[in-house]
Amino acid sequence: MATRRNFIKNTAGLVAIAYTGSSLVTRRDKLLLSFSTLGCPDWPFARIVNFAAENGYSGLEMRGILRQLDLLKCPEFSTPQNTAATLKMMQDKRLRFVNLGSSCALHHPEGAERQKNIDEGKRFIDLAHQLTCPYIRVLPNNLPKDQERDVTVGLIVKGLKELGDYSKGGNVKVLMETHGEVVEAALLLKIMQMANHSQIGLVWDPYNMWSVTKESPTHVYSLLKDYIHHIHVKDAKSVNGKEQYVLLGTGDAPIFEAVDLLSKDRYKGYYSFEWEKMWHPEIAEPEIAIADYPKAMKRHFQM
Repeated sequence: MATRRNFIKNTAGLVAIAYTGSSLVTRRDKLLLSFSTLGCPDWPFARIVNFAAENGYSGLEMRGILRQLDLLKCPEFSTPQNTAATLKMMQDKRLRFVNLGSSCALHHPEGAERQKNIDEGKRFIDLAHQLTCPYIRVLPNNLPKDQERDVTVGLIVKGLKELGDYSKGGNVKVLMETHGEVVEAALLLKIMQMANHSQIGLVWDPYNMWSVTKESPTHVYSLLKDYIHHIHVKDAKSVNGKEQYVLLGTGDAPIFEAVDLLSKDRYKGYYSFEWEKMWHPEIAEPEIAIADYPKAMKRHFQM
């Protein structure tokens, strides 16, 4: 831990940027929008940054660059000097990093695969510290049939606590996404209560939950609101019996119900568009979908 802290301290001068304060909100009436780079898997970083600035975004959620999901393997973050240049590019466009999406999954039993995932989570925490990024994302993720449910829940909680402890003393929170097979509100609440850690919270993906459980966002929010720090926004509809992602406001998902609940409660985080182009190449191109999202959100809020 001391080595990690010393590294961050020693490289602080290289990565210093103009973002200050712990709150993500700059003005109460400002709609804070970001998008996940999952939506533009074939764009180089410079194009991502320029497109964000040109289309009304103020943040980026990093989920890989040019199909490389491990951010530390991307040239933009591979050295302190490169990281400094990357941050300068963001600063020049008045953008900030709002979440780093790791692939760390916490359901694995003890062993090499579990340690590999925990180590990835720790590396992302280190990178987030350098980027003054407030959150990293981890996954619960599965409920294996050959493993008792309570055992899996215990493993998820143990992993969250280990990562939370690793992040303690810094400004990075570890957020578990409502994802995979862990999407029931009551189960998510149980995990959060068992973890009971100041550095732990949730990325709320209303569609991930509703598409499986059909629990209303109102019900989900009533249980989980104290833990939500970041939200993924997306819409979908049924096409020939299969769910297909569509432009915001043109689908069947109750996504605006979730958005309105947060807005009413003075949510201070980002509304982050997750266009899963990486996994679903058949959906609309990022030039269309990512440009449309701010317009759809502003129409909804009558801005």
